Amino acid sequence: MSVAPSAKGVFINCPYDENYKPFFHASIFAVRRCGFEARSAAEVKGSVENRLNKIQRIIEDCPLAIHDISRTELHPEHGLPRFNMPFELGLFLGAQAFGNPAQRKKDCIVLDSDLKRYDDFLSDIRGQDIAAHGNDPRLLVGEVRAFLNTHSGAVPLPDGEIIWEEYEVFLTELPAICEELKLKPENLEFRDFAYIVSDYVSEDDLPAQKAGN
Repeated sequence: MSVAPSAKGVFINCPYDENYKPFFHASIFAVRRCGFEARSAAEVKGSVENRLNKIQRIIEDCPLAIHDISRTELHPEHGLPRFNMPFELGLFLGAQAFGNPAQRKKDCIVLDSDLKRYDDFLSDIRGQDIAAHGNDPRLLVGEVRAFLNTHSGAVPLPDGEIIWEEYEVFLTELPAICEELKLKPENLEFRDFAYIVSDYVSEDDLPAQKAGN
C-alpha cells in the first residue's frame, strides 16, 4: 500500500444483510454526525474491479475503521460461518502493521455482541480495542462516538445519547426525504443512504466546522 489515507475516511466493515441494516445505517449516521466520512465496500458497484481490490483500495484510503465481527455465526442454510468481517479486519491490521508510515498510523475499533464471544473464534486479536454493542444499535452508536472522539481534535463530539436521539428524529423524516428524491426507503443502497445523511446533517453542526469558527 503506497498512498497516504484521507483524513476523515472511516471504513465500516460489517455484513450487509437485512437483519444488520439497522446497525449499518446507525453507524453511517454516527460517523457523519461526528464529522467523518463513512466508507464501505458497498459503495462501489460494477464488474471491472474485483471485490477484494475494492476493499483493499478503501482500506488504503481510510485511517480509521469500525469492524463489527458479531455476525460470524453459522449460516442457517449451508451451516458455514461468515468470515468476511474477520478477513477484512485482518487486511486492515496488516496495512497498519506493514504499510508505509502513513498507513501505520491507522486505528480501529472492533465490535462484538459481548466482550467474551470473540475469544472463542478469533482469539488472536486479544489485546485489540474490543467493544460490545449488545446487539443494540443504540449502544453501537455510543461506542462509535467514543472511538471517534479520540480522533476528533480539541472539540468534544456530541454525546452518544444525543446522536442517537438525533438519529431517531432523522428516521422519522427519512420517508419524506426519500419521496422527494424519488427513492424507496426499503431499497436504499449505501451511496443513497450516505448521501441523504450527509445532506441532512448540517455542516454547521459538525465538530470540525465548529473547531474552525
